Amino acid sequence: MAKLEMTRATTTRVLDAAAGGKNNFSADRDLVRRYDQAASVTTTAARAVLQFLVRVVRHLAAEGVDQFIIVGSGVPSGLPAGRQLHDVAMGGPGGAPARVVYVENDPMVLALARATIEPITDLVRVVEGDVREIDAILDDGVVRRFLDWDRPLAVLLLSTHSLADDAYVHYALERVRRAAPVGSYLSLVQTTFDGVPGELLPAIRDLLAMTLPGHAIRGRQQVAALLDGLVLVDPGLVWVPEWRPDGSGVACSDRPSSSGTYGAVARVP
Repeated sequence: MAKLEMTRATTTRVLDAAAGGKNNFSADRDLVRRYDQAASVTTTAARAVLQFLVRVVRHLAAEGVDQFIIVGSGVPSGLPAGRQLHDVAMGGPGGAPARVVYVENDPMVLALARATIEPITDLVRVVEGDVREIDAILDDGVVRRFLDWDRPLAVLLLSTHSLADDAYVHYALERVRRAAPVGSYLSLVQTTFDGVPGELLPAIRDLLAMTLPGHAIRGRQQVAALLDGLVLVDPGLVWVPEWRPDGSGVACSDRPSSSGTYGAVARVP
C-alpha cells in the first residue's frame, strides 16, 4: 500500500477539502487556502468537478449502464450522504442495482471508504490501484470477478493529471477500449491553465510546481489529441460546467473556464 502522506497535500484530498469534504488533512486545507488567495476560485472549481462526475454517472445510469469503475475520484466526501457517486449509479431505469468499483491509491481514502461504504452495501468494492498502472487495475482479481465483463460498463479516469507522458495516456485509453465490452463508456477530466488570466498565470504555475509537483496540465488541443479516434457523447470536450448542465446549482456556470477543468465522455464502439 502507498505511504500515507499527512504533511504533504495530494490532489484527491485537495479536491475533497475544497468541496467541503472530510477525507483530508490540514496540509490539504492549507493548500486550498493558498490557491484561493491566488485565484479565488478553488472551492467553486472543485464543486464544479464533483457536479460533473455526478451528472456523468446519472446520465450513464439513465442510459442503462449498471457497472462503473471510478478511478481516482477520492471517493469524495464533499457529496451529501445518500448522494455519493455509487448512490447516483443506482438511479438507472427502475432504480436497478448498480455495481461500482472505486480504485484509489491514497491510504486514507482507501481506509475510510472501506470502513464506511463496503460494510453497508454489497454493490460497492474499494480497490487499491493507480492509473499509472492501468494494466494492474484491469487485471485486478476483484475488478475481474465483481463486474460482468460480457456487458457494457463505464470507466471514469479522473486522475490523468498524474500522467505527464501523453504516450502513456494514449496507452491507458486504448487499454480500456480493448478491455471494455462494446457499448461501454469512457470518461476523463483534465486540469488546464487555459482559463487562468494572464496576470495570474505565473503565480499559479509556480504554486502548483511547489505544492503538487508532477501534476500534469494540458491545453484543450492536447486533451483533444488524447481523445482522437473516440466518439464523444454530446456536447463533446467542454469545460466541466458545460457538460449537460441540469440547472441544479452548477458551480462556475457563470464563467465555466474558472473550473480549470475539461471533461468528456466517449462511447466504446
